[in-house]
Amino acid sequence: MKCRHCNTDLSLSFIDLGSAPPSNAYLTPDKLKTPEKWFPLKVMVCSACWLVQTEDCPGADELFSPDYAYFSSYSSTWLAHAQNYVEKMSARFNLNKTSNVVEVAANDGYLLQYVKQAGIPCFGIEPTKNTADVARQKGIDIMENFFGVKLAKILANEEKCADLMVANNVLAHVPDINDFVSGFAILLKPNGVATFEFPHLLQLVSQNQFDTIYHEHYSYLSLTSANRIFNKNGLSVFDVEQLSTHGGSLRVFAGRKDSACREQTKNVSALLTLEVQAGMTTIDYYNGFQDKANKVKNDFLSFLIAARNKGKKIIGYGAAAKGNTLLNYAGVRPDLISFVVDLNPAKQGKCLPGSRIPVVAESYIKTFRPDYVTILPWNLKEEIMTQLSYIRDWGGKFVTAVPHLEIV
Repeated sequence: MKCRHCNTDLSLSFIDLGSAPPSNAYLTPDKLKTPEKWFPLKVMVCSACWLVQTEDCPGADELFSPDYAYFSSYSSTWLAHAQNYVEKMSARFNLNKTSNVVEVAANDGYLLQYVKQAGIPCFGIEPTKNTADVARQKGIDIMENFFGVKLAKILANEEKCADLMVANNVLAHVPDINDFVSGFAILLKPNGVATFEFPHLLQLVSQNQFDTIYHEHYSYLSLTSANRIFNKNGLSVFDVEQLSTHGGSLRVFAGRKDSACREQTKNVSALLTLEVQAGMTTIDYYNGFQDKANKVKNDFLSFLIAARNKGKKIIGYGAAAKGNTLLNYAGVRPDLISFVVDLNPAKQGKCLPGSRIPVVAESYIKTFRPDYVTILPWNLKEEIMTQLSYIRDWGGKFVTAVPHLEIV
């Protein structure tokens, strides 16, 4: 395999999680009667540009199907994050009723609803039909398509260029990262700004966040690799922020490379230096991650088996993609976790891919009275523990497996 960005032959392995079905391919009752598609889940490192990336796997059209089950609006923490972003960007870049905001991977309108409320013209680009339909119900203009150079040229010719382009948690999801980034350079106005948020590879490694690895994530990014990709595809990074979202993310600010309107802040050079000092541009940095993941898996599985042998009742909370990675890598099935609760009705009544654990509504918790609730989207741990605090009434405890086994 060659690097998705620089075409260098890949030989350095980062982690091998065996095989798994696509993490958002939830199973309806009918699908439970048929075989699932499982694909290898191995991640490689490019020693030329330091882009960490999955080996070739299913195409985007298979992963992001019309019945895609991830809806952004079911997390109050994420909604607050989106609203805060709109307020900050509107003030910083003087967005108003004459501006144009474009979000790529707009999902269910979780963010653009706040842009619309502020009276700023906007539209979204979203390839999955069911999430796009929900966004339209909020009155948001949505184009149902994958984004890249071809679509960017069409929109630019229609005079739909953007003052601000938003790309939250999508840069890692694109198989052709060069084409995707190049599209931003085309659709931005000369003085326009694009922001990209994505989980920071530095945090993934330091916090053993191997469960954020799944087929939808083609790339795992540092500022070092992102900066190189942007430079090669017509964008220039001028600022970066470190965020707490998704276990530690970056918000990268970029403008068109042919426009010299924005001076680079010290944040960029400081973070690039930090990544070098951490060793992210050396082969040794990527060695040993497999062993860390194996320890998380083994500790979690040992806990589940011991609890089951004591007659304890265990459920999961949050039918998250990262949870599916953990459950399938550890070989967990319904005999160890009876069911998983999720607020999203699109997931309820189905089963998790691979593990085939049923997904149910929250009302099941009070009836079942579990001894342990395993929080699968650990990045929302505080929000979920507050929401489910009533399990303390019968002595219930919370469990997280990443970055290490913790029982609270």
